Amino acid sequence: MTSGLCKGRVVIVTGGARGIGREHCLEFARQGAKVVVNDLGGERTGEGRSSEPAEALAKEIRAMGGEAVANGDDVSDWDGAKRMVDQAISTFGGLDVLVSNAGILRDRMLTNMTIDEWDAVIKVHLRGTFCPAHHAANYWRAQVKEGKTVDARIINTTSVSGLLGNQGQCNYGAAKAGIAAFTITSAMELARYGITVNAISPGALTRMTEDLGYAVAVPEGEWNPRDPANIAPVVVWLGSSESKDVTGQVFESTGGRLTVFERWHRGPAINPKRRFDPVELGPIVKDLLSKTRPPDAIGG
Repeated sequence: MTSGLCKGRVVIVTGGARGIGREHCLEFARQGAKVVVNDLGGERTGEGRSSEPAEALAKEIRAMGGEAVANGDDVSDWDGAKRMVDQAISTFGGLDVLVSNAGILRDRMLTNMTIDEWDAVIKVHLRGTFCPAHHAANYWRAQVKEGKTVDARIINTTSVSGLLGNQGQCNYGAAKAGIAAFTITSAMELARYGITVNAISPGALTRMTEDLGYAVAVPEGEWNPRDPANIAPVVVWLGSSESKDVTGQVFESTGGRLTVFERWHRGPAINPKRRFDPVELGPIVKDLLSKTRPPDAIGG
């Protein structure tokens, strides 16, 4: 594997051993990247740990003729995230792309959710996005201060559960909405260093979504719109040098459709140039709401 869109680029993919992350790793390798496959090897709820899934995928990539190593650090652990970044640098001589894909689910309605179910999901998704990004960004900033040119990428993973809302996922949705905001803000901060930051909202049939109605009947040999491999192309393109002018964006990739989210926009407004009286606000608010666009549904 000596050619491709990402030839010679060093890539970390968190949660990279299975599902969507696995397909990211394989496509980056096909496109010439050197891949660090990070995965704890646990259950979708976050319990358990095994080095086997990450090791097996790294071995598979090497058998294809690519370059890959496994990493078993916890991305939500401050020091573990640093070790992961350092491993990429020490093994392959640098780092160009960080794909934060690791995640878990502990779905529950708000009234039944425990504090542990809330904390576990927020930790893996939100803290697990911040920690690796912090260490990678500092590595790239140090390179810039040394006079080197940086062409780096951070690609985060958000979800329509956070962007549009989904019942039973207030912990997951809050984390994913936070990741979208983190993406937009960090893109502003890191642009000066040659670092772009974007996010992808994927939709695919994996062990994370197998009981959420994602399965579709597809005749054998035909393209499956729910195949997790469908997500990898846009992520790999965002990790390439071709995407250097794209930053602070949130993309949705699901069912073969690629969509750009347009962020929040201010809607209808009124400014009477004086303090509002609470008594008068009823009809004012109703009038403003009547002029707003209805929200998008999670199914598109």
